[in-house]
Formats: sequence, structure tokens, C-alpha cells
Amino acid sequence: MLDELKRKLSDEAEELLHELNVTLPAEIEKAVAQGDLRENSEYSAALERQQFVQARLDYISRRLSELSELDMETIPDDRVGFGSKVRVRDLGDEAEEVFTLAFGDFIDFDNAEISMASPIGKALLGTREGEEVTVSTPGGQIRYEVVEVTTIHDLVEDEEDGDGAG
Repeated sequence: MLDELKRKLSDEAEELLHELNVTLPAEIEKAVAQGDLRENSEYSAALERQQFVQARLDYISRRLSELSELDMETIPDDRVGFGSKVRVRDLGDEAEEVFTLAFGDFIDFDNAEISMASPIGKALLGTREGEEVTVSTPGGQIRYEVVEVTTIHDLVEDEEDGDGAG
């Protein structure tokens, strides 16, 4: 999961660098050639995009730095933490769901990946199998029982045992 997140962020940074260094300068040059810049919407849009791209690149750089400093030894191997896959049962309707806790950059609702900073993520952090948590949502409170926890350590071990095909 960490390698995939780093790759995703690096790929985005590469695309943004190309846009910042190639695409946007060409757009700005084209807009400048049109004359009066005070009323040139293409010029204004290109400058705004340039500022956004630079800010996003700065953010990605900080995130990659944080990820490179992440130490697997600091992630718990006996309870829910970063990268854990958690199966929970809704104590209201008995429905079961599976969530994987991720950094905010890696949220993927289609694959049930949720941010550790989300209400569900915060409630699940540090829990063990059999424990119950209450999550406050705009629609009211939801009570979950933690049915099964697979930590990132287990997932990495499974990938290594399966030659990375996990």
C-alpha cells in the first residue's frame, strides 16, 4: 500500500511538472500574443492554474517526504492502524462492511478505502477484534463491532508469501 501510494503521488507530480514547465508556459505565451492582458481570460486562467499546480506540487512533495519517513515499526501489528483491513458489523442492522484505512491521498470508495482522519477511520484506529465503536455521522450514530482485523503487517507478509501477487 505504501509503495502504491508513493507511486501514485510520484506519477501525479510528474504530470503536474510537465504541465507547469511545458503546457502552461505555452498557454501563457499564446495568451500574451493576443495583446491586452487586463481583459484576457485565457491569460488569467493560465496564471490561476499555474498557482494551483505549484501549490499541489508543494503538497505532494511534503506528503512524499512524510511517507518516506513512515516507519513500519511504529504501526501496530495487533490492532487497527494505517493500512489495516477491518471487517465490521453494524450493530443496528447486522450488515457487515470491510474498510481499509489509508492516508487522505489514497481514498478509494470503490475499494472501501477510507481516510484515517474520517469519522469511521478515527473511531476504528487502535481497536481490536471484538471491540465496539460508535461513529457520529450526519444521519446519526452508527455502532460497529470490529469482527476481523488484518494489519498492514499481515498484508505485507501475505504479499511476500505470494510473491507480491496479493
